[in-house]
Amino acid sequence: MYYKFSGFTQSLIGTSAPGAYNPQGFRPPVVSDAPALVFGTPVKYASESGSASEFLGKNRVPDLQRLFQTSDGLPVHLKRGVPDRLLYRTTMALTVGGALYCLVALYMATQPRNKK
Repeated sequence: MYYKFSGFTQSLIGTSAPGAYNPQGFRPPVVSDAPALVFGTPVKYASESGSASEFLGKNRVPDLQRLFQTSDGLPVHLKRGVPDRLLYRTTMALTVGGALYCLVALYMATQPRNKK
C-alpha cells in the first residue's frame, strides 16, 4: 500500500502508486529544451596560441628543479638560503612565543581573583 501526506488532515493517507510518487499535486517537470552551457565557451590552450610573446618571463622550473634535487643534506624548506632560514626561524620563534603565551594565559586563568 502507498501513502502520502494529506495537507488537509495533516496525516498520512492511503493512495495509489502515482499519487505517492507525485505527492501534493506536484507533477514531474516537462523538459522543453536543454539549458545553455555554463562553461561552454571555447578554451584556448597555450600550445594553440602560436607565439611565445604572450609569456614575458623566463622559465625557471628547470633551475628550481636542479636546486631542490641536489643532495647537499639540507631539508627542502631551507634550500634557497638566507630568506628560507629567516622565514623558518621567524616561524619557530612565533610558535614558541605563542606556546609560552598560551601557558601563561592558562596559568593566569587558573589563579583565583582577589576580591576587594
